[in-house]
Amino acid sequence: MGMRRKEGFIAVDWGTTNRRAWRLDRGGAVQAEMEDDRGIIAVAKGGFPAAAAEIRERLGDLPMLMAGMVGSNRGWVEAPYVPCPAGLSELASNLCRIDGQRAAVVPGVAFDAGGEADVMRGEEVQLLGAHAEGWIGGDATLCHPGTHNKWVRMAGGRIALFRTVMTGEIFNLLREHSILADLLAAPVEPGPAFDAGVRHGLERDDLTAELFSVRARALLGKAPRDEASAYVSGLLVGADLKVGLPLAGDGEIVVMGRPELTRLFSAALAIAARPAREVDGDVAFLAGVRHLAELLR
Repeated sequence: MGMRRKEGFIAVDWGTTNRRAWRLDRGGAVQAEMEDDRGIIAVAKGGFPAAAAEIRERLGDLPMLMAGMVGSNRGWVEAPYVPCPAGLSELASNLCRIDGQRAAVVPGVAFDAGGEADVMRGEEVQLLGAHAEGWIGGDATLCHPGTHNKWVRMAGGRIALFRTVMTGEIFNLLREHSILADLLAAPVEPGPAFDAGVRHGLERDDLTAELFSVRARALLGKAPRDEASAYVSGLLVGADLKVGLPLAGDGEIVVMGRPELTRLFSAALAIAARPAREVDGDVAFLAGVRHLAELLR
């Protein structure tokens, strides 16, 4: 399926809870975009052709190149994982094409070594797109915050190994379903409470106990209730860094993703004396799909 025909194509980053799509012209320039909460869990069984038609109604009747959880066993089609080490050429040669839909799904990437196992879907397009544009080095270490944060080591311009930490999902579960829920409604920004949480998470190994202490301190008036959300976020991010930093070695760390998340992790890394450089994940995703499209001509 050619992606650089005269009319261009649609690139879709289709996740668990939301989706974002862009119409690109034949030169790769963005002509229009959309975003909504129609992630894969919002699509009923058998409903993906209609969900894709919604995107085309808004952006045009064009071929579609999709990445993310749309290629999982809960998505439209299951696109088998490409094993590490994986680069753009491996992704392009293993696209999963959907019959009769003028659509293809980018495969995810799997790490499988001894007793270690991990998987990603969607982040690989951003990581490899950023490298193809020269924004990150061929042997870079990346932190990719999100629902499931990824710590990634690149080698020779390919994804060599990675580790996933469920930091974002745990925070959301605490905010929506835990005994701390009434304390975690406030938005999170870097600041004294967040910084204090990061330091505790980095220095201590009592995460589950400290989470309950947040409630106890609020009940006894020992800590302001309106600081709990930032403190808990920092606590989880600090614990996340304890997992990821051993993978990073002494080199530069690049934090890639949505700016509201990359700035939190960058602030936490500064506390850990590991300054970081930020890259916008959407910009990197578009770079990745453009380079994939070139390989598919």
